[in-house]
Amino acid sequence: MSNTVRTIAFATAFVVAAGASFAARQTGEQPMRNPLALAMYADTSGAGALEFRITNNSAQALKVPYWELPVGSGEGRMFDVYQNGKRAAYLGAVVKRTPAGDADMVEFAAFETKVFKVDLAKDYDLSRGGDFTVSFESRLDGARTANGRKVTSANGSMAGLRSAPVLLWVDGDSALKQQRDNTLKAAGKPGGGGTVVNGITYVGCSATQQTDAAAGVAQARAYSEEAKNYVNSNGVTARYTTWFGAYTASRLSTVKSHYNAIDSALDQSGGQVKINCGCNQNYYAYVYPTKPYEIFVCKAFWAAPTAGTDSKGGTLIHETSHFNVVASTDDNVYGQSGAKSLAISNPDKAIDNADSHEYYAENSPHQN
Repeated sequence: MSNTVRTIAFATAFVVAAGASFAARQTGEQPMRNPLALAMYADTSGAGALEFRITNNSAQALKVPYWELPVGSGEGRMFDVYQNGKRAAYLGAVVKRTPAGDADMVEFAAFETKVFKVDLAKDYDLSRGGDFTVSFESRLDGARTANGRKVTSANGSMAGLRSAPVLLWVDGDSALKQQRDNTLKAAGKPGGGGTVVNGITYVGCSATQQTDAAAGVAQARAYSEEAKNYVNSNGVTARYTTWFGAYTASRLSTVKSHYNAIDSALDQSGGQVKINCGCNQNYYAYVYPTKPYEIFVCKAFWAAPTAGTDSKGGTLIHETSHFNVVASTDDNVYGQSGAKSLAISNPDKAIDNADSHEYYAENSPHQN
């Protein structure tokens, strides 16, 4: 590949037109058409770096959850990274979150451009080096104006940012490999040791936390068993279409395989399922998809009910679905409203969405 070809690549973003219309805000204000424009540049140093410039092309200030911007790339799969048609492994975490609060927002002033830099080698396996094709996509599910108007696409559906693919050349020498190894040791290493109680491994958990987590695991097992049996016996029902959208034989087959795998993973009783209580973030939980079956449970998990919407049992369904050896789901959207909209707008994304799997399994409110 010539140095000329390795020059900075450029891609302008366009709004993702996906899905069902959002309801107008309770105040009666109409949503705002997404004014954000994105440019993505590939660094030529070979270090796996990307630069983003995101511009608010409106006279109103905007607030966007940080995890919907490149700055949140280490907490979810936001990039498609391919080499010779093979997808590079994502090595970072995937997080189940609570709704965005003020502290989670990145504010864009009127007509402001912000610059974000991403070290792709920290969270994706680029150790082989060479040429990679990279694209970025996020959904602006929580974006709003400073006075609370939702940001949507031109037709009122869920907005987003997406780049065209760019070519990224990476130097695969030992320095890059060492950088990846250091990152894994510092941030992605599963908790060692632990105590096995009734077939579940607990790491850093108090006696009370063990009791609460055990109840969550029991509920998750009940949910996964019921969901597996229900979808295999009943196929497409109102419950299915609410969370996974329109029927095709292929999509239904995928959903069935996911619940079969989730149920098998959670049924393990030899200490394979590991609950790590060392997280102090306001998340529900997170996992590293390449490292089954350790689930890091966080503050919102302990405050959640054992059963019901966004419950302990449901959260463990959500997290188990993320493991690559289970269903390799992503966090395309969060929350019941977003998951229902996604089912209408993009069923292919819905069957890949962890919250959609959780809500089908929790079945709250109940549907046949």
